[in-house]
Amino acid sequence: MVATPIGNLEDVTLRALRVLREADLIACEDTRQTAKLLAHYQIQRPTTSYHEHNETEKAAVLLKELEAGKQIALVSDAGTPCISDPGYRIVHRARELHIPVVPIPGPCSFVAALSASGQPADVFTFLGFLPARKGARAKLLETLKDEQRTLIFFESPERLLESLGEIGRIFGQRFLTVARELTKIYEELFSGTPQDCMDYFGRKTIKGEIVLIISPGWRDNASIESLDMTLVRQRFATLTETRQVSRTDAVKKLARELKVSRRALYSLLLEDSDQRSS
Repeated sequence: MVATPIGNLEDVTLRALRVLREADLIACEDTRQTAKLLAHYQIQRPTTSYHEHNETEKAAVLLKELEAGKQIALVSDAGTPCISDPGYRIVHRARELHIPVVPIPGPCSFVAALSASGQPADVFTFLGFLPARKGARAKLLETLKDEQRTLIFFESPERLLESLGEIGRIFGQRFLTVARELTKIYEELFSGTPQDCMDYFGRKTIKGEIVLIISPGWRDNASIESLDMTLVRQRFATLTETRQVSRTDAVKKLARELKVSRRALYSLLLEDSDQRSS
């Protein structure tokens, strides 16, 4: 299982290149896409298509090759195989047959986006693509609005604005990050409230693969000592900078959301500010 670049062809490991050169066969989600990587590194190995439409029947063919002792490198168009890409069926069946499955780690778009987002990354949940249908999407988001982990989704350019509107309606004006075209020429990360993101992306043509990262919800009846100051600062900055709310009104609003004392929260913000400036 060989991870390949998500855009920039330099983002490939030496081990991945060695494995591709030594493979008897390279199974590709799209042979034309993989051909660009192989040509760039002057790798000449036979390839075969392995994608969501032929995965079941092709897995049986590839398994016979594996049982015959051949080394097969499986790649997706970009990133790590099996992460919202084909590969699960052949990996599952190969392990059942005690055929070694070796991960060759490398790029993963949502991990790259999370690392540069400034969002809490100690605990997070990746949920793949948001449902395409509005009703199913709203139903899923409703079940997640109080989630205490950072939420990560894929989204298509065509549905981004609609999804941002749905997130704003259900989650409120919570801090989020939109990452687009990572590692490519037009790479872009934009952070703000859902409305901020709608205003920004509504003024331009949206292209490329998109990762949505949504900050965790607040804990019910959180004690003042248990607050995550990273999230508090982000929300405070969002209120005062992008929403043009006074510091006093921002503290009042935050205290209501967090169900904590307004005075205690104000003191905590001042203390936190002093500690970071010293």
